[in-house]
Amino acid sequence: MAEAADPDFRHPTPSELQAMLDCDAALFGKWQDLTPLARNEWICWTISAKQEATRQKRRARLREEVLEGKKRPCCWPGCPHRRESARKWVDA
Repeated sequence: MAEAADPDFRHPTPSELQAMLDCDAALFGKWQDLTPLARNEWICWTISAKQEATRQKRRARLREEVLEGKKRPCCWPGCPHRRESARKWVDA
């Protein structure tokens, strides 16, 4: 029997994103205003890209959209690591 997904799953902040936050006070402030779940959604969306070029584009978009006040990535169904039904997409 498959183990249930952890409803409190959190991704660690990737070093590339942490570097962005550390050198941009405005971004850091907006990031801190997000809920832990919203931050997790941004992190998962960013790291889920397979190619580094796509991850770079997503980090740039994260910066732009978080500074604009957006709470979650647009058109992102949510972190699949948190839902049993989506596990097939992330477990090999």
